[in-house]
Amino acid sequence: MVDRSPDRLDTVFQALSDRTRRGMLQRLAQREHCVGELAEPFDMSLAAASKHIQVLERAGLVRRTVQGRRHRVRIDAHPLHAGAEWLRHYERFWNARLDALAALLEADATTAPPKRTGRKPRR
Repeated sequence: MVDRSPDRLDTVFQALSDRTRRGMLQRLAQREHCVGELAEPFDMSLAAASKHIQVLERAGLVRRTVQGRRHRVRIDAHPLHAGAEWLRHYERFWNARLDALAALLEADATTAPPKRTGRKPRR
């Protein structure tokens, strides 16, 4: 079931608003990583990477498991469905508006008198 509550959607979009977190999700879509592996391409400390991961966890976008001293992180894409559904609503809205505009322009082009070329005659 998709959680469509406004607070949950706000949390997901807030988590996705940061380039580093989007990059982490992109890497996690390939496979599970430990925190150090996620921090590596972003040239950040483990503490900074952990803070980003916590934001993603609060949004429900990742799950962390602890194996000894290693924290393994994997993606959970379910919360993304609510965001995609919200965006699809506006995609349909704008597609309908653009289709209506195209129809108006097409109708106008077929009923408009031909444009005159050249200059107006002088009096």
